[in-house]
Amino acid sequence: MKNINVIGFKLSLIAVLFMSGLAQAGGGDDPLLTKVMFDEVERGVGSNEPTSFNIQAWMGKDINKFWLKTKGEYQNADNKELEIQALYSRAIAPYWDAQVGIRVDLEPSPSRNWAVLGLQGLAPYFFEIDAALFIGEEGRTAMRVTAEYEMLLTQKLILTPEVKVNLYGKNDAVLGIGSGLSDISAGLRLRYEIKREFAPYIGVEWARKFGNTAEFARVEGKKVEGTQVVIGLRAWF
Repeated sequence: MKNINVIGFKLSLIAVLFMSGLAQAGGGDDPLLTKVMFDEVERGVGSNEPTSFNIQAWMGKDINKFWLKTKGEYQNADNKELEIQALYSRAIAPYWDAQVGIRVDLEPSPSRNWAVLGLQGLAPYFFEIDAALFIGEEGRTAMRVTAEYEMLLTQKLILTPEVKVNLYGKNDAVLGIGSGLSDISAGLRLRYEIKREFAPYIGVEWARKFGNTAEFARVEGKKVEGTQVVIGLRAWF
């Protein structure tokens, strides 16, 4: 119950900041807009491969926006992940937004709550960057950096390399997470845009655990490193 109250308070605070920001950005030439992005909805083609998703949505104006980000993975009842972030975002430079809010890890159990300080935007040479610092309960800290690049092979055929890195400040043995560099994943996805808003894709994803995270995985009989071929869909509206 205490965790629910804390989450409710944080969501209310973000809503107040968001509505205040919208008032400041008001004006007929700055309309309220929304966007929903199914960045990755995919499944491994092999037997017993997981199904995963990465979905984001925002509502707001040019300067101030409210973001919802959710990602997860399901392989079976014992191997599943679900994360939700609620963020207030403010433009601080051309192509760059600063973000603040909360993150809740609902799966695996027990759940974890984090405050979020993030930076999202377009780096030189058109690399899309999403970097965030997470501050949790009981002195937990974490950092995640995602970098993505889109290579236009034709007007409809697009190749997208992507790298994700997760780091943690301390061990969380209950969830099998070790301090330091926890895991890295790298993917390469080739999509065909039937139209800009709808694009099936095929890709390959490599992932590896490091340090104490790898040791926890070995003790539990889980894989430390793996590569899978995936098929998926990217869409937005």
